[in-house]
Amino acid sequence: MKNLPEQLSRALADRYRIERELGAGGMATVYLAHDIRHDRRVAIKVLRPELAAVIGAERFLSEIKTTANLQHPHILGLIDSGTAVADHESRVTELATLDPRPSSLVYYVMPFVDGESLRDRLEREKQLGVTEAVRIATEVASALDYAHRHGVIHRDIKPENILLHDGQALVADFGIALAVSRSDGASRMTETGMSLGTPHYMSPEQAMGEREITARSDVYALGAMTYEMLVGEPPFSGPTAQAIVARVLTAEPAPISATRKRVPEHVEDAVLTALQKLPADRFATAAGFADALTGRAPMRNVTSRGGKSARKPWHGWIGWTGLGVAAVALALIAWRRFTEPAPPEARFAVALPRGQELALTMQGTHFAVSQDGALLVYTGGDSVYGRLWVKRRNSLVATSIPGTEGAYNPFISPDNRSVGFFTDVNGRTLKVVPLSGGPARTVVSAPLGNSGAAWGSDGYIYFDADQSGLQRIRPDGSDRSTILPLDVAHHEAGIAWPQVLPGAHTVIMRMRRLDDVPSDFSIVAVRIGSGQRATLARGVSAAYLAGHLLFITADGTLDIAPFSEKALKLTGPSTAVLSAVRIAGNYSGVDLAAAADGTLYYLAGSSAAGAQVQWVERNGTARPVDPNWSEAGEIRGLALSPDGSKAAVEISRVGSTGTDIWIKLLPNGPLSRLTLDPASDSRPVFSSDGRSVIFLSERVSPEAIFERSADGAGDDRLLVQAKRNITEVTLSRDGKWLVARTSSADSGSGDILAMQIGRDSTLRPIIGTPAAETNPALSPDGRWLAYVSTATGRREVYVRPFPNVNDGVWLISTDGGFEPRWSNSGRELFFRRNTGTDNILVADVQTAPVFHAGTPHPLLSTDAAVGLDYIRYAVSPDDRRFLMVGRTNPDVQPDLVRIEHFDDHLTEESAP
Repeated sequence: MKNLPEQLSRALADRYRIERELGAGGMATVYLAHDIRHDRRVAIKVLRPELAAVIGAERFLSEIKTTANLQHPHILGLIDSGTAVADHESRVTELATLDPRPSSLVYYVMPFVDGESLRDRLEREKQLGVTEAVRIATEVASALDYAHRHGVIHRDIKPENILLHDGQALVADFGIALAVSRSDGASRMTETGMSLGTPHYMSPEQAMGEREITARSDVYALGAMTYEMLVGEPPFSGPTAQAIVARVLTAEPAPISATRKRVPEHVEDAVLTALQKLPADRFATAAGFADALTGRAPMRNVTSRGGKSARKPWHGWIGWTGLGVAAVALALIAWRRFTEPAPPEARFAVALPRGQELALTMQGTHFAVSQDGALLVYTGGDSVYGRLWVKRRNSLVATSIPGTEGAYNPFISPDNRSVGFFTDVNGRTLKVVPLSGGPARTVVSAPLGNSGAAWGSDGYIYFDADQSGLQRIRPDGSDRSTILPLDVAHHEAGIAWPQVLPGAHTVIMRMRRLDDVPSDFSIVAVRIGSGQRATLARGVSAAYLAGHLLFITADGTLDIAPFSEKALKLTGPSTAVLSAVRIAGNYSGVDLAAAADGTLYYLAGSSAAGAQVQWVERNGTARPVDPNWSEAGEIRGLALSPDGSKAAVEISRVGSTGTDIWIKLLPNGPLSRLTLDPASDSRPVFSSDGRSVIFLSERVSPEAIFERSADGAGDDRLLVQAKRNITEVTLSRDGKWLVARTSSADSGSGDILAMQIGRDSTLRPIIGTPAAETNPALSPDGRWLAYVSTATGRREVYVRPFPNVNDGVWLISTDGGFEPRWSNSGRELFFRRNTGTDNILVADVQTAPVFHAGTPHPLLSTDAAVGLDYIRYAVSPDDRRFLMVGRTNPDVQPDLVRIEHFDDHLTEESAP
């Protein structure tokens, strides 16, 4: 809000005199003020306007009044609270759509503490003395225990909320986060720029969004804060909030003694107990934590110094074990290499020539290495789809592989003569192509997931068969069978990234269960033939090398552990050897490949994609919609309201196992989560009046169409469900027709269906051929349907009359095309071309009295991401620009790293 201090001063002039701003945080801006009536200094916190608009001032103030009764020497009390009406002309434009009434400044008043916060002190000193840290922690625990016994949970314990007055700890903002979570609109307030809790100190249950938060959550946060006071940093950190949350959910904190050996064992034990993942494993009360910290309670022995929890990176391992163990390790390596001493490890980034660079797609893996380390096959080039390239070890350039457009999840045959890959062009298929040249042939079409395959030495290809589990097939398409069906009774939902061990007796892979914590998957080993299985570890992806399991944890750490194939178990503790391995959003792929000769490839860098929504002018000029908005996950789709005031965005965030619909107020208003169901919600479109959003959801099976008010009010409403999954949806401008695309049960290609809203109860087929029909788009007058078909063998854009689709057909594109969009004037039809760069073409059209289309011509070139099977851009109301999903920010593109002789780090042989 513009001139907020002046507005606040005028509104509260009879009670408080505003002196200056003290600071700003996620929830509020803090001002130093003089209490005129009592002649004292106070701190006034003003709730962020967009947050107040979503929450509701009256409910918020009603809830926080309950905290005014908390009277404790270590709690900073609540003096006053209320609302003050701001001047109408100072309103933020975006908030006008949320609340037409005069803006209210929601504030609350606390005593002013003439001191510093614990955060200030930690920034200055980094670590505190053990006695001092324990004293502050016990004082905070005393305040928490008192509040908990009075039914109040803080929910946002962090160093910023601990004030130090004459050295004594005072807990501030008591109950504010609780008030927010209970207030009107809290369920749709998840993203207004503020979170309930701070990622570094969030308990796992709070990070997962559990509605019922207990006192043990505050105990966890206090444990994390105490850990930071002793170690100098929180127990978990990362480049983004999502990465931190992923570590909170899956990783274990490093032992305090690894950093400060002088910390008493009972103090370390108490802190690590407070940081347990399960609330039941923590202290039941804050008082119990304080007793353990001060030695008044027995230790729980949750860790032993030097035990498994004290994992050390490989580069410090030899020094820790001593020269004797190092000598044994070197002897084992020498034995494994037939007594020939191994050369030292070589690690470097792989430079690819211009035009042959690695091209990262929205899903899957992007390279594979042959077992002898001689070949690297990867997805790259400047095609819209991308294609496969092969680079030989001693070559400076790569060679493209014809017939592999749209390829991802590559895998190489054991004899290095062929490569397999997945493609979604013209329906999802698994194909094989000879590296020496020749056509690619389809091996599998359906059922087929998108999570990888491996080529065993037994000649079979093992692959993700979607809901059918793990299957195998001969490269010629024969002898297909199921190796491991999903155990649906135990909530198994899918497998991913199978790896066949040498000899083709065992497969390792990732297993997902419906009740798994997001990002917390199982790494499973399966015996081929018998179906015997064993869970080995928790991780996102895994590989095998020289008797060891290599697995990636949710925070991008590569761990290794000795593995006995005979016993199907790990025979020793895991060791962290690499960090910052890139994980694709939604945990949909990890690029890591190991060769039997000890060569390892991986993508290094942040898992944050840095994706942005952009405005792209007709001349190709692009700029972010909101420079301050960049998603760490993936932005998969979007829609623009008819008046252009807001966008509905489909986002898959790091740490989430699905996608959700969010509403972004344009140009730079808040981003609010619209759909809250754990299942994936996708493909948003606005209703004709812009008041509601229609979207697809996996909360029912088959996937169906739902509707929800764009402001988040009310419940989701099921509009229609078909016998097959609905994968795209669009509406006519007059709101009378709904057109959808369904997947085919046989090929996954899909047909186009329609229904008249208010008259029809079900969708009826209107275009159904053996080809794939996708991307339906109705003209503004509702008389013409543009769509994409593969009837000619490749994607082309067509137009038919609507709803009488059999009265004619016009071919619009002549060299391939997809993602058609009508201009709002109805005089232009835009589409993308599927050859060369990501061009948008335009055809001038006439829709009345008869249809006529001119020759398409290039309009602009852009590097914005494409949708392929759905439309991924929108046209502005004035037809002058396009709202598009930008590609991954080039500043955070990961490096392709090659490590030679990586197996030198495998210092233990697997058990027999």
